[in-house]
Amino acid sequence: MPACFAPERLPRPFDPAAATVARETFAERGAAEAAFAATAAGAALLDALGGHSPYLADLAARESATLLLMAERGPDEAFARAIDPLGRIDPETPRPALATLLRQAKRQGALTAAFGDITGLWPLDRVTGALSDLAEASIDAACAHLLRHAAERGELRLSGASRADPRIVGRNSGLVVLGMGKLGGRELNYSSDVDLMVLFEPTAAAYHADQAQAVYVRIARDLVRLLEERTAEGYVFRTDLRLRPDPAATPLAVSIPAAITYYESMGQNWERAAMIKARPVAGDRAAGESFLREIRPFVWRRHLDFAAVADIHSIKRQIHAHKGAKGANATIEVEGHDVKLGRGGIREIEFTAQVLQLIWGGRDPGLRDPTTLGALSSLAAAGKIDRRAAADLADAYVFLRNLEHRLQMVADRQTHRMPEDAEGVARIASFLGFKDADAFRAAFTGHMVKVERHYGRMFEAEPTLASEEIKGSLVFTGVEDDPATIATLRSMGYMNPSGVAALIRGWHHGHTRATRSERAREILTALMPALLGAFAKQRDPDAALARLDGVLGRLAAGVQVLSLLSRNPALLDRLAGILGAAPQLADFLASHTAALEGLLVGASGTIGNAAQTLPAQLKDARHIEEAFEAARRLVQEGKFEIDAAALEGSIDVDAAGEARSALADAAISSLLPHVTAAFAERHGKVKGGALAVVALGKLGGREMLPGSDLDLVLIYDHAAEAEMSEGKAKRGQPAPRPLPVSQYFARLAHQVIGAINAPGAEGRLYEVDMRLRPSGSKGPVAVSLSSFQRYHAEESWTWERMALTRARVVAGPPGLKRKIEAAIRAALLRPDAAEKAIPDAVAMRARMLRDLPPDGPWDVKLGRGGLVEVEFVAQALQIAHARQYPGALATTTRLALARLAEAGVLEADEAAGLIAAERLWRTVSGLLRLTVGRWKEEVLPDSVAAALLNVCRRLTPNEAPVDLPALQAQMARRANEVRAVFERRLGRPDINEDRA
Repeated sequence: MPACFAPERLPRPFDPAAATVARETFAERGAAEAAFAATAAGAALLDALGGHSPYLADLAARESATLLLMAERGPDEAFARAIDPLGRIDPETPRPALATLLRQAKRQGALTAAFGDITGLWPLDRVTGALSDLAEASIDAACAHLLRHAAERGELRLSGASRADPRIVGRNSGLVVLGMGKLGGRELNYSSDVDLMVLFEPTAAAYHADQAQAVYVRIARDLVRLLEERTAEGYVFRTDLRLRPDPAATPLAVSIPAAITYYESMGQNWERAAMIKARPVAGDRAAGESFLREIRPFVWRRHLDFAAVADIHSIKRQIHAHKGAKGANATIEVEGHDVKLGRGGIREIEFTAQVLQLIWGGRDPGLRDPTTLGALSSLAAAGKIDRRAAADLADAYVFLRNLEHRLQMVADRQTHRMPEDAEGVARIASFLGFKDADAFRAAFTGHMVKVERHYGRMFEAEPTLASEEIKGSLVFTGVEDDPATIATLRSMGYMNPSGVAALIRGWHHGHTRATRSERAREILTALMPALLGAFAKQRDPDAALARLDGVLGRLAAGVQVLSLLSRNPALLDRLAGILGAAPQLADFLASHTAALEGLLVGASGTIGNAAQTLPAQLKDARHIEEAFEAARRLVQEGKFEIDAAALEGSIDVDAAGEARSALADAAISSLLPHVTAAFAERHGKVKGGALAVVALGKLGGREMLPGSDLDLVLIYDHAAEAEMSEGKAKRGQPAPRPLPVSQYFARLAHQVIGAINAPGAEGRLYEVDMRLRPSGSKGPVAVSLSSFQRYHAEESWTWERMALTRARVVAGPPGLKRKIEAAIRAALLRPDAAEKAIPDAVAMRARMLRDLPPDGPWDVKLGRGGLVEVEFVAQALQIAHARQYPGALATTTRLALARLAEAGVLEADEAAGLIAAERLWRTVSGLLRLTVGRWKEEVLPDSVAAALLNVCRRLTPNEAPVDLPALQAQMARRANEVRAVFERRLGRPDINEDRA
């Protein structure tokens, strides 16, 4: 018989005598067994099993046919044959026969998993996945049997009771069995128990809803007995139901409504962590998935939950206290060490992954991987954990799980503790394939020390919040000023130390909502030295601290935000800098405190993360209102994240514009399917119908500034024969009310615009401007594709075609998108458009100079040589030369100017000057919007001037302005350059000229 494994890779027997007995016992089973035992491969395999594990030696002899099949055909086929009978059990099978069948499958599956593991044919995830599949198939088969018996007793009505497939039996049965822990994550260990939660829907299948609990509790009790009972055939799985809601006070089976109420009102952080891995494994899987969707907001909270860190870590401390001095104590040993619960063990790796998932997973659904290795990988990819730390933890996890399996394979005991003596350690080292015990000890301690170090650094070490720069007393517990504290505050630079001290005493006395809880005040006390140090660095620390008071005053509770700051001390400097320099952002933060999380996200170097996670968040929404709420929250956080980075100069104006535009793109494209689906439920669908959103202006050009509104046009198309919408009624819902096509899309367009600009608890997404649609404010909100094409072929004005140079389809089906893009291009290539583009642009600029003069010296948009003139040059020249140089068309102004230079329409130095000026105007305009809004005075406030000079130095390092007059001189030069190009390439704007 050829072997499918490499004998040389097997561990040598630690106990040669036991190995010989195992080989001889196996050979006595029959001729085939004797022949296999006589081969070199067979002898090596049986020696490896018998020389390390009495349990596996007995199992190999008892299930010799399975071992022979594995040796010849491999573990995959053997495992499939082992569990196959569980999926097609005859409905008439009596319970004793079912129990025997379950135990046979367990023996064969366990032997196969051990074979795949020891021979190296299966990696860790395949081993744990197979054990999990075995458990799931066993539970499913047992539940199907118990459901049939309940139906036979007249307690339940089952449509699939006569079917062999357990999954069909479980449909609409009202029974939900969730796999928790390692079973839920498909990470079951070799001798693990299975953590289950049994739920039921009272009205789904029970004839009498008031008796449903007794029915399903009986099923749960019988399930445990069927799986756990030890017979001559062995047992199936030890079963634990203690992860159900409030296990001390609830029955074995809990109704789904009661479970949802519990989690929404009383659920703990450890239960959130447990639910990360939960998945339906038996019964009505669809109902199980529905339940998990319903409690998703409990598990994955909207805001960054750093307050959960201490809560989850306290579980680990309780484990150490409960387990006593040895095995799970504060030191790493080899003999007697608990590889699961001890220092540096598996639980610390799992806790690391789960805590970081709880913190960040509410924002990013991509981090919700139920497997430990998958979670570490996704967290590292998202920048939420250092890649080296993630790699160390992953390596240690694989090592420790393999070690855990060997410990349990010896005697099929649910143990995680290393042997107490050197000989036992040597046996395990040999079983794992190490050349000697010393090599194993070195690997063991190496992995455990790395895990302990990473875990301690992330969760055990208290944040160092004391500031070395602060010398003196900081006491705020009394009702009067402490003289030493007043002196300390004055020395730090606070101009009104008595007022600052009174403000902080109010915080400590709970006068603001954020600090009314004892826990919030505890965090605040530890945070205070670093907080005062950070705010003391601002130009006006008193004003900055007062703005923080405004932020705290708007919080419903402060533990989350204060924990966020205490766990991320560097965040304090960013927050203080923003509150010190940008009153506009401070006001925004006071109204949208959730946006504070954007600072932490941006600090990790992932600016624009909200745009990346928003589609997944909205796809994950259970209903349209939840999608709207998530979109508003993420957009506000994303805006703040980008604005803060732009204020600090960590990203330039081009990157900020692209990030803001990507965020708006993501919001619109993600909301459109939700809005159209909800509308279709009420009014059906139009045959061949689709709606697309076209962006113009700053969004179309990917040049959005802080506070930019969205210039949008909505275009629809449909099958030529469609006249009315159509739809079928769904069970329990009213029939869709059909609408004429034009009315259908007009109403749908209003729904889309409403989703974008309607206010909510987190504010509104964006202001929407529809005046650039065909026929302007007098035209329909949504225009058909044919009308759009006809209008721009026959009626559109030059200013409308200039706006189209920045048109970009941001949402809609691909087919409609391609049609609209072709229509836009055709409009820009109209023969008559080129002739009128330049004179009309000059006339429009003249009219603007007459009717819309600049609003002060810092109005870089409307002023002479300002942003409008740069954009007019780019847009008019594109239209004038589009037919000759179609490659010059670009929605982004700086790209269009560069392409015009490549085509020879502009000189290279002209294009370079215009691009530099346009970038400077957007930089100045953006920063003023963030800090003071409109500013009509010549001189800026000191903090604003400092911030503006900082970003301008980064913008033009070769000619960086050293002070405000130097910046103003640079702006004057740029304005003159722009006006010179405008007059040279387009003409002189005559304010007396008036033509369109």
